[in-house]
Amino acid sequence: MEQAAAERGQRPQQVVRSILFRLTETEYVLALVAGPQQISWAALRKYLGKSRLTMATPEEVKKITGYETGSVSPFGLPQPIRILVDESVLREKVISLGSGRKNTAVIMSSADLIKALEKPEIVRLIPD
Repeated sequence: MEQAAAERGQRPQQVVRSILFRLTETEYVLALVAGPQQISWAALRKYLGKSRLTMATPEEVKKITGYETGSVSPFGLPQPIRILVDESVLREKVISLGSGRKNTAVIMSSADLIKALEKPEIVRLIPD
């Protein structure tokens, strides 16, 4: 996170991670979160109304998103997927996120990210 931010001339809080979670055998959700903070599993389970969920394996990430772990973009997904955007993403005016290619990022405003995504859900997944 620190290295990616430095390479992009940004602070770590401006780097957005895309994390894929498996809810059931066939249901996934992509969570976008800014910076190095950890997602609260309890908050995520509560928001989704699930008592159990897991992070997707690298193989599932590739199959569902079409991207390798570490380069996942919320754009150009091969199938519609539910996207959660943590409030932390909106705290930064300019952000960077995965482009689908290793060592390449998309830099854009957080407002443009929200406009570009189809019906993202703005949520609070990082504890204070």
